Amino acid sequence: MGFNEKISPAHMISGIFYIWMFGLAALTMITPAAEFSETENRFLKQKPALTAETVMNGAFESGYEEYLNDQFIWRDGWIGLKTHVERMHLKRESKDIYFADDGYFIEKHTGSFSSATADRSLRAIAEFAKRYEGQEQGPRVSVMIVPNAVDILQNKLPPFASAGAENEYLKQLSEAVPENVWFDAESVLREHANEDMYYKTDHHWKTLAAFYVYQAWAGEQGFAVPELTEYEVETVTESFEGTIQSKLGIRTKGDTIDLFLPKKETAYVVQTGESEKTCLYDYEALDTKDKYAVYFGGNAPLIRIRTESQTGRNILVVKDSYANCFLPFLIGEFQEITVLDLRYTNQKLSEWMRETDYTDLLVLYNAAGFAEDMNVSKILN
Repeated sequence: MGFNEKISPAHMISGIFYIWMFGLAALTMITPAAEFSETENRFLKQKPALTAETVMNGAFESGYEEYLNDQFIWRDGWIGLKTHVERMHLKRESKDIYFADDGYFIEKHTGSFSSATADRSLRAIAEFAKRYEGQEQGPRVSVMIVPNAVDILQNKLPPFASAGAENEYLKQLSEAVPENVWFDAESVLREHANEDMYYKTDHHWKTLAAFYVYQAWAGEQGFAVPELTEYEVETVTESFEGTIQSKLGIRTKGDTIDLFLPKKETAYVVQTGESEKTCLYDYEALDTKDKYAVYFGGNAPLIRIRTESQTGRNILVVKDSYANCFLPFLIGEFQEITVLDLRYTNQKLSEWMRETDYTDLLVLYNAAGFAEDMNVSKILN
């Protein structure tokens, strides 16, 4: 093509496209990699090490693809644009998330319950629970695996949408864990399915749901069964946008977070690491993206709560973040509450069991988190 020849529209569009694509790629390459996404509340993939071994076994290629996906420039904006376009085209889902009724975004958890990790977690908890079946000494053990919104809020799913395999997985768990150890949280939540049980923009259950399950569990354990009238419900925010909203990259009407504050207080001290506090709640977290961290300031490997309850009972709670809004209900029933998150520690559970004469042990996870967590098997150590 000579200098005097006109550039055709097709060539112009192609040129703009290539400049745009290569320009974005170049900007991505020269922009320093971010370590943490506040929007998604997770650490981002970093550039993998380039060695002969990682190239030969494919680890570099797959790692570099994940790195580019996480570090692509203006990533959050592109995700949000994609979601808006899909909703304009009346799609019922995006990124494994249903656009459900009443403003709910509900995760499908595709593949979570049919993986090798899910099977390993099931076998680990079954073996662990059977160690305590029918024992006369040692702690009284409860296994509480809480269903996710996709299982309980099926009436809000789009027409013909599948609730997936979660219900069947919970059934397998209930059959694998001894009856006197398994606690059926699913039945409790189904009784209240028409109430405000789950956040619309986040994967957690709400404090009201945790209260109902605690109420039923306390009755089963022979503890005092509380009533809603025994608490002041404090709405601490109406602008919580959780992890599901972050995955979609769009702005929505915020969720409310409610704290249940007992009218009859029991004094306590919370120890996390080297710090000690006389409050369960981190109100400063309400000024951040991760407002759910109002509970204990977020997840920690170990939390100890010493109370002035004169019950003679000590409990060890092995948990994920679903337990964070459940734990405050334990204050009045236990003198000491030890909270262990196996995702953040390699210390053996057996060592904790020998350290304190626990009267009770509670395993509390959400179903998808339990099925997806490779750390559950540490419970056998």
